[in-house]
Amino acid sequence: MFNPFTAKPGLIIHTKEPFNAEPSLARLRASSITAQPDFYVRSHGKIPQLDEKTHRLHVAGEVRTPLDLSITELRDRFTLSTVTAVMQCAGNRRLDMQAVKPTSGDPWAPGAIGNAEWTGVSLADVLQAAGASAEPGLHVAFEACDEIEMPDEGRFNYGVSIPIGKAMSPEVLLAFEMNGEALAREHGYPLRVVVPGFAGVRSPKWLTAIIVQDRPSDNHMQQRDYKLVPAEMTANTVNWDQGITIYDMPLNSAICEPAARAEMKAGLATLRGYAIATAREVVRVDVSIDGGRNWRQAELEHDAEAPWSWSFWTATVDLPKGEHELAVRAWDSAGQTQPAQPDDTWNFKGYLSAAWHRVHVSAT
Repeated sequence: MFNPFTAKPGLIIHTKEPFNAEPSLARLRASSITAQPDFYVRSHGKIPQLDEKTHRLHVAGEVRTPLDLSITELRDRFTLSTVTAVMQCAGNRRLDMQAVKPTSGDPWAPGAIGNAEWTGVSLADVLQAAGASAEPGLHVAFEACDEIEMPDEGRFNYGVSIPIGKAMSPEVLLAFEMNGEALAREHGYPLRVVVPGFAGVRSPKWLTAIIVQDRPSDNHMQQRDYKLVPAEMTANTVNWDQGITIYDMPLNSAICEPAARAEMKAGLATLRGYAIATAREVVRVDVSIDGGRNWRQAELEHDAEAPWSWSFWTATVDLPKGEHELAVRAWDSAGQTQPAQPDDTWNFKGYLSAAWHRVHVSAT
């Protein structure tokens, strides 16, 4: 039986069951393409034990021709496609919000993110083969094999949906490979959805059914979770109907090196990290060694052929002796930047944490 604790050595484990873990930031920043062993794992239930040879995908709902396909039939019938894209948890960097006041959820640092080369078939091609309409107002619901148990809901299988417009976009895949290898079990073997630019919750693993319908999924994960709610709401007072469903992810950045509380030599030091924007380009990254009073630009690295990928940044700074608060902020092509403080966007679920990332270090 699959054991995530031996399969994912060296990760920071937040919970053992369901299994949730992230890499150290230095390990994350080591390569623009994140290897499967270094990729964060977000699970809501036990990891299903599935077999590619017997697994099937059903496509139904508002379609002319329902489909029932094996993984082999998916590969043989549709053109393979590879997309380089970031996958990011909606709770990435929740730890910064928890420093303001408590939130629910695991204390994710900035490592609940990764960038991979995903290979599979276009979701749009599969929907078109089933005769689905692209009429605005439709939604594509996904049903998965992982079973979730919640005190107020009992047991149910994971399910979410995305609007038909995004589902028909060429970058959205039904993927069975990651970085040229079969998906690892914890990453969705044998089949998962990859929705570039959207929060990871919209890219379900262990996919078993696609339903085209005239409304969003009625699953708990769609209706009563993964929504951005007003700051005054709590777990006891929340009204999910007033929440904003989380699809696109915000502009964000993080310092990966040096690590928090690092002891460094005074003088020239190199800072490294990542920046990410959804459907826009990261055009500038600023770094500060004095908590944001003064800024300088970092150098950017980005693959122009991979618009759904992240940008890496590097900056050389002169650190005097003493204590320093390093900070980073990104700017996108619309001239937008990140909020200064996590207080500005705090919510009790700790979602979409995207304030300046700050790291305290000392130089001697």
